Amino acid sequence: MPTVGAQRRAQESRPHHWFAQQLVLALSGQRPVHALLGHALPAAYDRLAELAPQAPLRPATGPGRRGPAPTVRDCGLCRPRRGVIEAFARITAGERLRALAFRLELGADSRWRCAALDIGPAPALRCSAS
Repeated sequence: MPTVGAQRRAQESRPHHWFAQQLVLALSGQRPVHALLGHALPAAYDRLAELAPQAPLRPATGPGRRGPAPTVRDCGLCRPRRGVIEAFARITAGERLRALAFRLELGADSRWRCAALDIGPAPALRCSAS
């Protein structure tokens, strides 16, 4: 198991992976939104607070069953300029695949903060023909 220092260095070199995981936890109802307070700029935090009650990444459920918890399948990035990361993540929960996009900005204190986020549209529900 990696040491705390090794984990911190990995997080600092790949902040988009850490943020993707934290956003999935908040948007699936596994972690409260306020856990990201201080890790998000006001507009992004407001968007997260707007999305979180809907829990758009909550595992699909049915009578007597709970779907698998969502996980980050993969995560990529683009660096349009120094101190900015525009990232995407593919989120899986069982058979479902969702998209998550977010922007990170490096602050004067050398900490990455989420500046914007968006989640792809909810998958269409399948209806059986009667």
